[in-house]
Amino acid sequence: MGWALRVAKKMGIRTAAFWPAALTSLAINICYEKLIKDGIINNDGIPLNDDMIQVSETMAPIKSTNLPWMCAGDVATKEVFFQYARLVAEGVMLAERVICNSSIEMEPETFNQFPQLLPIGPLLASDRLANQTGHFWQEDSTCLEWLDQQSACSVLYIAFGSIANLNQTQFTELALGLELSNKPFMWVVRTNMVISFPDGYVERVGSRGKIVSWAPQQKVLAHPSVACIMSHCGWNSTIEGLTNGLPFLCWPCFADQFLNETYICDMWKNGLGFTKDDQGIITRGEIKCKVEKLLGDKSFKDKALEIQEKVTSSVRPGGSSHQNLCNFIQWIEEKGCRCHHLYVKNVSNMIEYGHLAY
Repeated sequence: MGWALRVAKKMGIRTAAFWPAALTSLAINICYEKLIKDGIINNDGIPLNDDMIQVSETMAPIKSTNLPWMCAGDVATKEVFFQYARLVAEGVMLAERVICNSSIEMEPETFNQFPQLLPIGPLLASDRLANQTGHFWQEDSTCLEWLDQQSACSVLYIAFGSIANLNQTQFTELALGLELSNKPFMWVVRTNMVISFPDGYVERVGSRGKIVSWAPQQKVLAHPSVACIMSHCGWNSTIEGLTNGLPFLCWPCFADQFLNETYICDMWKNGLGFTKDDQGIITRGEIKCKVEKLLGDKSFKDKALEIQEKVTSSVRPGGSSHQNLCNFIQWIEEKGCRCHHLYVKNVSNMIEYGHLAY
């Protein structure tokens, strides 16, 4: 909401900004002028070649196709998203404080490069708050009862968020790939996805597969029966998987999800991506192969548990994210911002009563 920060600046209102996604995606937006000057992208944000991009010497290189605005459809749409990214970056830099839903342990190179951007995450609702907040879809709690009947670390959980869609061909390949894997699975298939299962599919997989329209994801990911998550790599799903110590099968669809896949597969090394065929389809054979590889290699789970400990420690008392949030509250108090007493009281109560993961 960069426009709101520009309005506040014009009106003389003090501001702080919150970035809910990976910090690196914001850092890329902030560095757009440098990318243009260095001849990496043109004035409309389109890469001038296919080389790997390194925003700074300390930050990991990324593919040019993984720039946040490059995953948004045709060229005209990419250009529109780039202009939006510029406005967001310009607005954010007007804020006196910028806090982020990430942690130093998750993105150390980026936070070292941009020390003015403060991590306070990962932010996750407690059970109490999660039960009170609204959802896009009605949750099917019967999936938890089904999980109770499965063996420990045996279930593959598949969910692509509330927006991403698959076409019929890709949906069919995914369905048949899950069938070929011969693993128990829970699959979130939203009611607004205009697709159909292969003939006889539900009968063939039987009780080995649990298909729901929406699931209480944090509770599912915390269940001891879940072995891994096949995800679109949205940032919320990513941090939920990290904080539960789960390895990933990455299926990004748009925007920053491809960048998040890079973190999972190349930097944290707690997951695998899929390779598409010549028609741009992830085949049933590829799905079966990657499921077997991920679940058959203990190193992915070991790495996931290692990252879980680092990430969750940051929000505990004494952790870097916890301290940053406390410092942020203190800054508001010291500055005497208008109506800050109510704000500080609300945030403090959220921490005290467990509404935040602190």
